[in-house]
Amino acid sequence: MKGVAMGVSTDLKIFDLTHEIPAFNIWEAAYRLSQTAQYYPAGTVFVSVCDPGVGTARHSVVLLTKSGHYFVTPDNGTLTLIAEQLGIQEIREIDEVKNRRRNSNESYTFHGRDVYAFTGARLASRTITFEEVGSKLPNEVVKIDYQKPIFENGSIKGGIPVLDIQYGNVWTNIDKKTAENLDLKAGDIVKVQIFNDTKKVYQGKLKLVHTFGEAEIGTDVCYFNSLLNFSLAVNQGNFSEKYKVYSGAHWSILLSR
Repeated sequence: MKGVAMGVSTDLKIFDLTHEIPAFNIWEAAYRLSQTAQYYPAGTVFVSVCDPGVGTARHSVVLLTKSGHYFVTPDNGTLTLIAEQLGIQEIREIDEVKNRRRNSNESYTFHGRDVYAFTGARLASRTITFEEVGSKLPNEVVKIDYQKPIFENGSIKGGIPVLDIQYGNVWTNIDKKTAENLDLKAGDIVKVQIFNDTKKVYQGKLKLVHTFGEAEIGTDVCYFNSLLNFSLAVNQGNFSEKYKVYSGAHWSILLSR
């Protein structure tokens, strides 16, 4: 894919966000885009290919956000969070007659190379304009259902979109502002329940800390991560493996005092 992009223009600056999305995990691709895109300047072109439906009738699109970022991807749920976070300015369907790598028409299983990297590079290098990507589509994307953070009846319910996989920390989507409904401060004990669909997988009481060094090694803690979202960890351990807690749209968490 990088070779295809460089074949369009050697002046392009190409960066890797990640190559570690689990196979077929569209939800995690959506989350990683929403986690990182905000730090890049307007005009940046993102190519995201988590495409288990490659070669089928799903739409191949470029989404322009209200913040001025471009996302080149299959419209299969990957844009769920970006559309919410940055807003939709306009969406265009990639014209694969005009915007496809030459002599690739017989290839049906690598659109990342033949369509998305090629189109993204042409757009980023200004070889084509956004309007030349293809025809305009309604400002709607395929969305993945997930648990949004809500406060009701003295508890906060949220989702577990992703793990900090290197350390096994469990990241939720409960932001600090929502958590303020529980009037939490460092040192407080938080009651935590975790569910996979309706099955309760974990229940415990965790101390809220600013940083891991405030707890003994091996101690379970809760904290606000670098995105200021409520998270769970074992100091120098692995919360996910210890309690068999994982991530995705079917996982949810309930917090109370």
